[in-house]
Amino acid sequence: MLDNKFIDDISHRISGLIAESPLADLEQNLKPLLQSAFARLDLVTREEFDVQTQVLQRTREQLTQLEARLAALEALPPDQE
Repeated sequence: MLDNKFIDDISHRISGLIAESPLADLEQNLKPLLQSAFARLDLVTREEFDVQTQVLQRTREQLTQLEARLAALEALPPDQE
């Protein structure tokens, strides 16, 4: 079996290599790069999306009710309008 010292040594060496490589620069710059990209996409927050989903659901319900009322009015004989 491998001992912990050997594993720690390899882990330390890999961390050192990563810190000295361009990967470290990428890691530092990745978050601002992603934030910039997402800002240009004109995205909405989950909260805004959920609110608009609720508004749309209420609008659909009202439309269904109005369609039913219209159908009932259209079904009336002309003399009862």
